[in-house]
Amino acid sequence: MLSGGVGAARLLRALRRHDADVELSAVVNVGDDLVMHGLTICPDLDTIMYTLAGAHNDELGWGLANETWRVMQRLGELGGENWFALGDLDLATHLYRSQRLAQGATKTDVSRELAARFGLDVALLPVSDDPIATEFDTALGPLSFQEYFVRHRHDVVVNAVRVRGAAAAVLSDPARDALERSSRIVIAPSNPLISIDPILRVPGVADILTRRRDDVVAVSPLVGGAAIKGPADRLMRELGHEVNAVGVARFYQGMVGTMIIDVVDADQADAVANTGCDVRVTTTVMSRDDHALALADAVRS
Repeated sequence: MLSGGVGAARLLRALRRHDADVELSAVVNVGDDLVMHGLTICPDLDTIMYTLAGAHNDELGWGLANETWRVMQRLGELGGENWFALGDLDLATHLYRSQRLAQGATKTDVSRELAARFGLDVALLPVSDDPIATEFDTALGPLSFQEYFVRHRHDVVVNAVRVRGAAAAVLSDPARDALERSSRIVIAPSNPLISIDPILRVPGVADILTRRRDDVVAVSPLVGGAAIKGPADRLMRELGHEVNAVGVARFYQGMVGTMIIDVVDADQADAVANTGCDVRVTTTVMSRDDHALALADAVRS
């Protein structure tokens, strides 16, 4: 599964519940990774890891459950930057990752180690071990991913998105192996522009999907022209894309053999099919277990 954060995590969890024996790999976006307070933070990798471990903070939508915030509170009292809030338990993950990277491990190595410590049976594979950074040209000037997404709560007009370092990045061997050998490749219902596109821009990924398009299934993250979570709808509008399932299908055109769209968008099925793919219609909103399992069934069919 080509994976961003929350949507990918929920679908991976549903797929695991749907079939306990299927081998699952997540090729994960690293374009929103950052270094803060001297620590390397990988939001999408950690969101998937925490969710699959049953430790995700569902109330906040990010981080770990049962968090405390004493470190960030004290940091603010000292005059430090604490707009990117890291819980006390979450900090341990970033401290471990940063320590291992300083010792010469790769992100792939560390992701495997952390997944094992959290008891996961899903392979978490950063798309590349090289630095990749999604950046935004906005009405306020250039912003890093987390400045846009967290500091400004993605409430600023975006004129362009850049993925710095992607063209020079090397697709990791485990990620390449997963994309080449898996019986099915799923594009998660993640933001196409800032969660999936940074993966597609790593040399080799789009070529594999194009060659294997009959095995590629994509789930639209838009339902009724709106994003379930995050700014996908706003970004697509601001950057000139059609803000519906058809726009998503056109964005992935040539790489996807099957598109899954929500029942709300059933009237768009023919237009989606005209982009050159098969269409499946089901519920795609995973707020209920039975809906999540129905989507997992559609992905596996």
